[in-house]
Amino acid sequence: MTNQGNTLFWFRRDLRVQDNHGLYRALTSGLPVIGCFIFDEHILSSLEDKDDARVTFLHDTIHDLQEQIDARGGTLIVEYGKPEELIPRILDEYHIQKVYFNHDDEPYALQRDQFIAEHCQRHQISLYSFKDHLIFERDEVLKKDGLPYTVFTPYANAWKNRLELAGLDQDGYPLALSAFPSEHPSYPWKKVNSSRIPSLDSMGFVASEKEFPPREVKTSLIRQYGDQRDYPSAQGTSRLGIHFRFGTISIREKARKAYHLSQTFLNELIWRDFYAMILHHFPHVVNGAFRTPYDQIEWRNDEDDFRKWCMGMTGYPLVDAGMRQLNATGFMHNRVRMVVASFLTKHLLINWQWGEAYFARKLLDYDLASNNGGWQWAAGCGTDAAPYFRIFNPDAQQKKFDPKFTYIQSWLPEWGSASYPPPMVDHAFARQRCLKVYQEGLNRSK
Repeated sequence: MTNQGNTLFWFRRDLRVQDNHGLYRALTSGLPVIGCFIFDEHILSSLEDKDDARVTFLHDTIHDLQEQIDARGGTLIVEYGKPEELIPRILDEYHIQKVYFNHDDEPYALQRDQFIAEHCQRHQISLYSFKDHLIFERDEVLKKDGLPYTVFTPYANAWKNRLELAGLDQDGYPLALSAFPSEHPSYPWKKVNSSRIPSLDSMGFVASEKEFPPREVKTSLIRQYGDQRDYPSAQGTSRLGIHFRFGTISIREKARKAYHLSQTFLNELIWRDFYAMILHHFPHVVNGAFRTPYDQIEWRNDEDDFRKWCMGMTGYPLVDAGMRQLNATGFMHNRVRMVVASFLTKHLLINWQWGEAYFARKLLDYDLASNNGGWQWAAGCGTDAAPYFRIFNPDAQQKKFDPKFTYIQSWLPEWGSASYPPPMVDHAFARQRCLKVYQEGLNRSK
């Protein structure tokens, strides 16, 4: 090694060379760039399933990323362990003068990054972080009084106003969605000696056989998204969630594509920003209800009922098909997610946090802010402007969105036979019970 200083770019939720904001800043920092990625022991040790498909996806992605960087004459250092131990060692070993990464506002990530920031400050290493995972984050979209929005529609309107505030480019796209050309082959990557990527086995995992969705979707899907997205048999959703979660695609690129094609698709991207903003300003949502009076609800929390819900054995075919799809593929259609979440919390009166944790374990596209926000919305204790007494009727939802039972039959081969269970609870009874229990909980909070 020479004594020349280097820049380190730390990949986290931005696993791509293309249009990567922090990487672009690192590559134009004036020093040669070394990349690194850490399979975080803190995170991986918390996973329950040793064939967790997300770890396989991550492992495959890192192999691809390393090959892309190697082709550019650079190095991606890949380690398994604790970042607070590995990053200081890498900084010292490779004579790092500058550290670059993109923001991650999840609670654990904030603690981790604060530790690294303090280490860099003590050792006079410059540290820079950038927005990349979202279009607008933190305090970028606020009400006129400087307070955060707590209802989606006014937030979305303000978000769209801000999007166009800086003007449009020559092609009619908002300048706020302009790409950062980090993929240019002439940037100063640096080649260094490094160890091989840790194997799945060495980290305590085995390869999953689940299939992963492609990074690209057809233009026709986005154009027709508003008409097709609610029908689970129509293949009308993008299934890009896992790519947004790990940053294998650029959120700016997809927002640009949606801007002229589908405001409905663009709204789905705004929901990501909205829930991330809620997590930033109201961190208590990680451990409790956004609307704290709802913490007083006395849930039934019947473990046998929860087990039937998890297995897709409730006797409500749309609920069961959704849970079977989730367990088999790591994916569940968005409309069905709302129905199964409402059923768990309001028909069965099981704490939304049980369902949130199950989705966190099973969903390929699990994202803390969006998962938490979606579950609280379904349970009626979140940011939704509608009152808590909106309770989905699973049968009515099926008649509207899967009228020919196409989706249901693809996941419930025994549906319609004697082996399929009867409904575990009557809808009318469950609705009245839910209204009573919710109201009693709110009364206790007064």
